[in-house]
Amino acid sequence: MTRPSTSPPGLADNYGRVATDLRVSLTDRCNLRCTYCMPEEGLEWLAKPELLTDDEVVRLVSVAVTHLGVDEIRFTGGEPLLRRGIVGIVSRTTQLRPRPQVSLTTNGIGLARQAEALREAGLDRVNVSLDTVRADTFEQMTRRDRLKDVLAGLEAAQRVGLTPVKVNAVLMRGVNDDQAGELLQFCLDHGYELRFIEQMPLDAQHGWSRDTMITADEILEMLGEQFGLEPVDAATRGSAPAESFTVRGGPATVGIIASVTRPFCGDCDRVRLTADGQVRDCLFARTESDLRTALRAGAPDAELADRWRRAMRGKLPGHGIADPSFLQPARPMSAIGG
Repeated sequence: MTRPSTSPPGLADNYGRVATDLRVSLTDRCNLRCTYCMPEEGLEWLAKPELLTDDEVVRLVSVAVTHLGVDEIRFTGGEPLLRRGIVGIVSRTTQLRPRPQVSLTTNGIGLARQAEALREAGLDRVNVSLDTVRADTFEQMTRRDRLKDVLAGLEAAQRVGLTPVKVNAVLMRGVNDDQAGELLQFCLDHGYELRFIEQMPLDAQHGWSRDTMITADEILEMLGEQFGLEPVDAATRGSAPAESFTVRGGPATVGIIASVTRPFCGDCDRVRLTADGQVRDCLFARTESDLRTALRAGAPDAELADRWRRAMRGKLPGHGIADPSFLQPARPMSAIGG
């Protein structure tokens, strides 16, 4: 029998941070093979019995919202649109009270077909990963000829009101780093919000190198003169991972998520739940806390909430990428969920 907790009701860690933003991975599978994420042949996917069922996903999300003060849910993958029950999961999540904000991070493939159903289910907005608008570069980076599908997904999301539509991009040296301005102009022309993300050490191949990644300073240098970027007041950033810059005096902005060179760990309010029911207190954590076993053993909501609270207490003050002793997590991004 688990002893009741005497800790505060929210997901607080020992450094005073409180997690209110839950990232839920619905699958580790993906239909792209991005070079900075996984090898061309793909990975060994989780077996179906290891995955949380739709009911189990919703149950844990409900515990987070009703017992732990979580007010934002982001469904991720792998590629979450590959989850057959995603529309139902979204619908049941948006019916929780208090109602959380619900969003989705996707590569956009299949979004054109599902955007309307997701909007009707209550989904608020989407983040779409797109590193280039050139078909040849897209195929080089993803090993798939699917750019048209992604662009169609973006258009559909905009059309049905899954806004603001945000685009996440990673620049790779010698691959698409000459296309930063082109990608930003594309997003400005279509009313999408672009955010560049520094490449992080989360690839399955463990081939990441700080020496070859494109830094936030380099991105700003690439864009600054052409677009007249000006930093947005830092006081408005809060716990958002992106530093925002107005473009040509605004109101349009572009964001830069400098997880490596300008870490924002001190303001982190995120917690992650993997597709197999493990709590990760940090994207770069090397340990996880199992909720699936207790859930399937019949634990009541109060016990699951208490286990979740305890899992968060040991969160480290920072990810430590700059430390020489830093080690990548065993799981790659596709298995963790962004």
